[in-house]
Amino acid sequence: MSASGCFGYGVEYADMVDLSSLGAVVVKGLFLAERQGHPAPRIVETPAGMINAIGLQGIGVHRFVAEKLPELRARGATTVVNVCGTTIDEYAEVSRILADAEGVAAIELNISCPNIKEGGIQFGCSLHGTHDVVRAVRRVTSLPVIPKLTPNVTDPASFARAAEEAGADAVSLVNTFLALAIDVETRRPKISNGMGGLSGPAIRPIAVRMVYECREAVRIPVVGMGGIMDARDAIEFMIAGATAVQVGTANFVDPLVWAKVIGGIRDYMCRHRVARASDLVGTVDMRSPSHKA
Repeated sequence: MSASGCFGYGVEYADMVDLSSLGAVVVKGLFLAERQGHPAPRIVETPAGMINAIGLQGIGVHRFVAEKLPELRARGATTVVNVCGTTIDEYAEVSRILADAEGVAAIELNISCPNIKEGGIQFGCSLHGTHDVVRAVRRVTSLPVIPKLTPNVTDPASFARAAEEAGADAVSLVNTFLALAIDVETRRPKISNGMGGLSGPAIRPIAVRMVYECREAVRIPVVGMGGIMDARDAIEFMIAGATAVQVGTANFVDPLVWAKVIGGIRDYMCRHRVARASDLVGTVDMRSPSHKA
């Protein structure tokens, strides 16, 4: 799956990537109204990833349904919509509109963006907030509801349990880690928002650990992400417990990464005589450390 915020609305890549070949296209986050986001600079490269503070710029749910969703349907994409809000009512209303739109396969609730000051992470860092947002959205749609959990808490598994108890069909994690990069010459932050979200290979081992912990804590599926650059990274998440994976930052490095990841998973399955990708999920043996370099 493409990770929200790293693949536009999907249609931007349609001439380079067969959208129907992906597990799902997870589109940029949508509020009720259009949103400008933060001023530039909004992205800075780090030694093993990037920090962004886009500020959830977007066209709003109504324009998405009218302008982008028809093309995604025509391209055969499985479309998951990332839903944002500054209030619980906004999350519910955006989800209600999408529930009535043809071609939406599921809703991913963005309750974990670290680089906006209102809504979002305020709910995702509170067990009650997470439960209340998921419950409110659950009441207005029969679509699968997948809250995207923050890594900026000490016990992500407890948030996965809160989401499950509120009626979530799955959880996805991790979103970016709150981070800061400073220009030592000017002694000022390198991005306009000051702080932003760190993604890329630097966060992968932590994300894998959190996916494993959440898989152990809930019965619903876990969607894993965080620094996946190739097939081996994706397989690592699956072995840790991810039923599906999302690729984000790697798409900026190589927009053709999708076929390589999918092909690499197939090659691995052939080499290890694995019949179904689902047979890999949650197969880590924590009692047996690997001695392979």
